[in-house]
Amino acid sequence: MNKKLFTNILYWIAMAGIVIYFSYTKGWILADFEFITPKQAQVLIDKDQNVTLLDVRTVDEFKTGHIRGAKLIPLSKLKANLDKLEKDKHTKIIVYCRSGSRSVAASRILKANGFTPLNVKTGMIGLLGTDLEIVK
Repeated sequence: MNKKLFTNILYWIAMAGIVIYFSYTKGWILADFEFITPKQAQVLIDKDQNVTLLDVRTVDEFKTGHIRGAKLIPLSKLKANLDKLEKDKHTKIIVYCRSGSRSVAASRILKANGFTPLNVKTGMIGLLGTDLEIVK
């Protein structure tokens, strides 16, 4: 095999790997949890008593504004703080971050540990377009 062909094959393998990795981190593939829209999140928060709202952004992001009643556990500390969440099969955990990427990682952690996560598409950016109360 000549050097140019080998380089081209390696290039396309690397590109495929990047696409697969990006798709995985966005939750487009291999996501074993449910995604909900910001409007669906609002309805659940308003009407369902068995919902926990989990913000996985940083402390500084949380201080700039969050949904009233949200519990802050930054993604980097989630595994160590799972005991702070109610683990009842009827309790749904609505997970959000700023745009939806960190909440995918958080939802994977929660699902792997027996929780029922509902990942908010578009995160806080989308939630700002709802009637949910934002507090600072």
